[in-house]
Amino acid sequence: MSHKYGWNSSTAGLVQSSFFWGYALSQLPGGWLAKLFGGRRVLEVGVVVWSLATAIIPAVAGFMPGLVLSRILVGIGEGVSPSAATDLIARSIPVRERSRAVAVVFGGLSFGSVLGLLFAPPIIQNLGWESVFYIFGLLGIIWCLGFQSLKEQLSGSEDILNLGQSPAGSSDLISSKSSESSSEELINSVKDVPWREFFKSKAVWAMIYAHFCGSWGHYTCLSWLPTFFSEELDLNLTEAAWVSVLPPLGSMIITSIAATFADNLISNGVDTTKVRKICQTIAFLSPATFMMLSSVDLGLPPWEIVLFLTSGLALSSFALSGLYCTHQDISREYASILLGITNTVGAVPGIVGVALTGYLLDTTHSWSISLFAPSIIFYLTGTIVWLAFASSEPQEFSSSKSESES
Repeated sequence: MSHKYGWNSSTAGLVQSSFFWGYALSQLPGGWLAKLFGGRRVLEVGVVVWSLATAIIPAVAGFMPGLVLSRILVGIGEGVSPSAATDLIARSIPVRERSRAVAVVFGGLSFGSVLGLLFAPPIIQNLGWESVFYIFGLLGIIWCLGFQSLKEQLSGSEDILNLGQSPAGSSDLISSKSSESSSEELINSVKDVPWREFFKSKAVWAMIYAHFCGSWGHYTCLSWLPTFFSEELDLNLTEAAWVSVLPPLGSMIITSIAATFADNLISNGVDTTKVRKICQTIAFLSPATFMMLSSVDLGLPPWEIVLFLTSGLALSSFALSGLYCTHQDISREYASILLGITNTVGAVPGIVGVALTGYLLDTTHSWSISLFAPSIIFYLTGTIVWLAFASSEPQEFSSSKSESES
């Protein structure tokens, strides 16, 4: 698209970052809706929105406001899904199995990245770039139809009904009670959320900053590494995609290792907070170290730099057993809202970082300054804050409710 419409790096960064405007905008509403109605229905609606918005992109690609709006809608649809998934995990998975559950669910991001990077280039080269948006949008609609069919088959099962139970015993949105909520009840439900108590917690602030730092490195690399590989290694579209598939492929491997490592430690009596701190420290210091090695002129051949970056980004998947489990650890009831809060801040790097990287690249023509240096700084400061203030101790944010872990 950039080649067809003559975009420079700054314009390409603007288009890529527009997704994160919608992604940031939908985090808190998504968390609240998942808390109120249950994650299952919120996830379903989100997939429909982002699939339809993806499918219309070719029709509006030549009109910048329309393209940006469509990307915002994709971001809104995708933005509610992490909170929806977190709600389901928090309600149904005990702490000793939580790392593996989070790894399986959020590990789908890496699996999808691998498939997308492998299949998109040949689809584009044989059918045109427009086709990839139609196909990926259609896949989301097919998923929704399959999800509906599965839900109908299991609607009579006691197990699936129990999955939708909140800690207080209220049923998920599949119950008629939730669907009949009046507007007044919805407003009251917002007021009942202990927002002030959330922001009094040092642990919550540690999660917020850690999410911001981790997202800066993740989103900027996700958006710009294919270009980096293409320019530094002089690869074509397909070759760059094959190289770009290495970090998410490595993440899939590391995710399973990290999840088993964390759950085994907790099952053997190691303090949960200590386990989360160990995992998140690995997730931050590993990419920071390898980015330092990649940005310093050591005379390394390009493929060694690829290996360094792949290893660092793969090891950052330890965050799924660190930060991403901590929301559920400290509050099963408000886990989706807490993730909505931290992920809202975590989406800011997608807006600012991706566009800023493009601007700095146009200005300095230096990948070290534009891509690596800011990420390294945030990884290091995020580690310090996480080690100082993070906690997985259950917190009773509302005096009228109590938390207990299975």
